[in-house]
Amino acid sequence: MSLITATNLAKSFDPVDIFEGISLSIPQRARIAIVGANGVGKTTLLRILIGQDFPSSGSVQHAKDLSIGYLPQEATLVSQGTLWSHCLAVFEEIIEMQAELEACMAAMSDPEQAETALARYGGLEQSFEQRGGYTYEVQIKQTLSGLGFDERDYHRPITQLSGGQRTRALLAKILLENPDVMMLDEPTNHLDIQAVEWLEAFLKDWNGALVVVSHDRYFLDQVASTIWEMTPSVEVYRGNYSAYLTQREERYARRLAEYEAQTAFIEKEQEFIRRNIAGQNTNQAKGRQRRLERLLEDARLAPPPNEPRRMHIRLNTQGRSGDLVLRTHNLQVGYHDEGQPLFDCPDLILQRQECAAIIGPNGAGKTTFLKTILEQTPPYTGKTQLGASLVIGYFAQAHEGLNPNKSLMDEIQGVAPNMLPAEIRHYLAKFLFTGDDVFRKVSTLSGGERGRLALAKLSLSDANLLLLDEPTNHLDLPTQEVLESVLSNFPGTILLVSHDRYLIDSLASQIWEVDPQGKTLHVFKGSYTQYKAHTLKLQELQSGDGSGESKAAKRATKSVPGQSPTRTLSKHERKVIQARLAIIEKRIQALEIDQAHISSVLENPPSDANEVLRLGEAYVALQKQVEDLLVEWSALGEKLAS
Repeated sequence: MSLITATNLAKSFDPVDIFEGISLSIPQRARIAIVGANGVGKTTLLRILIGQDFPSSGSVQHAKDLSIGYLPQEATLVSQGTLWSHCLAVFEEIIEMQAELEACMAAMSDPEQAETALARYGGLEQSFEQRGGYTYEVQIKQTLSGLGFDERDYHRPITQLSGGQRTRALLAKILLENPDVMMLDEPTNHLDIQAVEWLEAFLKDWNGALVVVSHDRYFLDQVASTIWEMTPSVEVYRGNYSAYLTQREERYARRLAEYEAQTAFIEKEQEFIRRNIAGQNTNQAKGRQRRLERLLEDARLAPPPNEPRRMHIRLNTQGRSGDLVLRTHNLQVGYHDEGQPLFDCPDLILQRQECAAIIGPNGAGKTTFLKTILEQTPPYTGKTQLGASLVIGYFAQAHEGLNPNKSLMDEIQGVAPNMLPAEIRHYLAKFLFTGDDVFRKVSTLSGGERGRLALAKLSLSDANLLLLDEPTNHLDLPTQEVLESVLSNFPGTILLVSHDRYLIDSLASQIWEVDPQGKTLHVFKGSYTQYKAHTLKLQELQSGDGSGESKAAKRATKSVPGQSPTRTLSKHERKVIQARLAIIEKRIQALEIDQAHISSVLENPPSDANEVLRLGEAYVALQKQVEDLLVEWSALGEKLAS
């Protein structure tokens, strides 16, 4: 059963069409991620689906009594209460039951009321327990802690929280409310890696439906099982973000090949008709002409959509640095006026062409560490030593290197004084600034635009050592993909501070983790995937009894009463499952073709309202068949993998 169904949605802000012809449905336990370039309409689509905005045409239907939790990118949370009372409001009915239970207990001491109070107490107490009456405070603490709040924050007024903290407070309330559907718009924007990983674990175990807009590719890999790509129409891909990337390339290549093959066939037929229409083969030519006309009218393929404009960046280096790029000795990072260091560093060594990723919670001192290396902030104690022949490029998280009062042209002129105005305009176009954009003041730019301008300046530095502080913040997914590809091929050395685990996993050869509780920095030689596996193994060892086997692992090896152990499939059984999977995939393809046909008809809907209704119902029925087949496809896939 679908929780939300949309038919032939369109949205325009005169005279600009944002999107049109979108039909979709959200089934129970959906895990859907909406991706696409900035400005394509992802947030607008979310708002239409939940009823906070209205389509220019089309309709949205909700299941009866549907509850929806919506997290906007920036929460406009207005409350006179504290963070704790904000979360406590979710459990208002339980708190009222708790007060009634206490009243019943008090009444039991009165002989005249004892019997009635006892009878009332028994039924009420059972309902109170079933609804989580004894655990709701623990739920609140776990949720707030998981999202990065300290106990000292619990009783702070909402009015004293920062914008990012207010967004996290609203997210906490949504998670505690446990709605049927959660619509989350960039939920990881204000979370550090630890909090994002907690949210991922929460969502994996949660039973509701999820629709999320996010630029966090690693997060999408963990939580999404379906990708909706807005182009601005909606293309559906099965699987997580990494699967989507592969399928997108395959789908584009297939459509291009089909289009080129049909175009070549049409040209060949037209040439035959032209040469023979008045000759001996005139009847054959006329027959071919009729068939070609039907083809052009009914089955002419549209060319595959052009790839969206992407940023073009090159990072050249000015000469080769020495093999030793960075060394530290007895280094402590921090500020003397605070009286104690933020953390101690082991003696670090960074070699040429390595990438060290610095990770840790917000406020742990990662940016301070970069500024210490740049000699913008003196060490608390100890020293840092930079290698020979270094040209340093620094990407600041807050873009401090950009002057808000200057234009984009002025900013580029400042680092490339010999470039002519026409050359600057051409250069800025590579970073998606065209037309009059180049004369805009920096103060008018969005976060993503500032990031692209900072990258434009960085690429002119010819640096062979890059210090990057959250370089993918506010960048859309296509731009992140371009930046990742460029950095992967960068011939110099990189020191990276980031919460973008996808980028870290692609680049890092070392992980430097700042531990604010232990006030130290831990070094792991290897990729982020290897680091996570190492961390998990340590946690299992610590939770075990010293034998090297964790308690969880031991429990997993014990047989469950009434449940037979997993049996290895025979070759015959595997062949049967694989054959059924192939049938399901072909059936899904056929259903999707039928859906596409209905969608194309609804683009210019018939005048008969009943016919439009029938088409909408047929589309929903087809979607239900697709969803049922996907459930079977997933179950068989898991069985095959076991």
